[in-house]
Amino acid sequence: MYGKFLIFSGQSHRSLAEDICGHLGLRVGESKTIKFSNENLMVQIEENVREADVFVVQTAAPPLHQNIFELLIMLDALKSASAARVTAVIPYFPYVRSDKKDRPRISITARLMADLITAAGADRVLTMDLHAAQIQGFFRCPADQLQAINLMCDHLKRRDLTDAVLVASDAGEAKDVARYTNRLDLPMAIIDKRRDGDDEEPRAAHIIGDIKGRSCILVDDEIASGGTLLRATELLLERGAREVCGVATHAVLSGRALERIQSSPISEVIVTDTIPIPQEKRIDKLKVISVARMLADAIRSIHDGTSVSALFR
Repeated sequence: MYGKFLIFSGQSHRSLAEDICGHLGLRVGESKTIKFSNENLMVQIEENVREADVFVVQTAAPPLHQNIFELLIMLDALKSASAARVTAVIPYFPYVRSDKKDRPRISITARLMADLITAAGADRVLTMDLHAAQIQGFFRCPADQLQAINLMCDHLKRRDLTDAVLVASDAGEAKDVARYTNRLDLPMAIIDKRRDGDDEEPRAAHIIGDIKGRSCILVDDEIASGGTLLRATELLLERGAREVCGVATHAVLSGRALERIQSSPISEVIVTDTIPIPQEKRIDKLKVISVARMLADAIRSIHDGTSVSALFR
């Protein structure tokens, strides 16, 4: 067993770290990060961590590269200060969509991130809803992946689901949507997307499944610019869906995503707080569910040496 049980936070999502600590009856550990005029960072751990079991909460949020480097420096500082074990808690993993070599001479950057985090000193990694299952295998240390599906399904059960159908935004998402169908006992449909040449924008061509007159629940792992979500919404409504709501774990919400969602015909978008969403960005159509308790339970299980997978049952 380890000695002290400590949780530190980088600057990316301090409020989530505080909520996690609240569930565990702890306080966020004392540290400070200084950014110099030449943009170099210095991280100082301001309390004794010798032989402690330490968790560092840092998510992939803007400014992304500064937050990645702060995490790496913090991990290294903790190991240099003789922490017995350091776990990187990364609710939204950086470069998670760069998980394969789908064009010549590119980096599989998600694997690079895993290598950097391990090299910096992480003994374990705790994350949520990776874009692809193989990313968990990129780590050279134990890596636990939590899933937001139970939180999402609990929220969806409050809705009238009598004529609902779950919709995968593309064929690759079908396996994840199938987990929702098992929990909610609902039918599933799939949007068939095609790409024309090297165009980065996929074209929704067909819908596989019965959605006419039904309430459609679009499921994805993240919402970035909102383009895929809103094009799928328009297609479903054109083909006879009664209404459409969206479900996604990670609310990246880049560019004009919030403005586009608010002015779109989608009825609601359900996301989690793996990425910080300030109050001024919480528009009427956005429902944010906290993952703090789930992360706190997983951190407690890791510290106590009990099963993390039991949290899914």
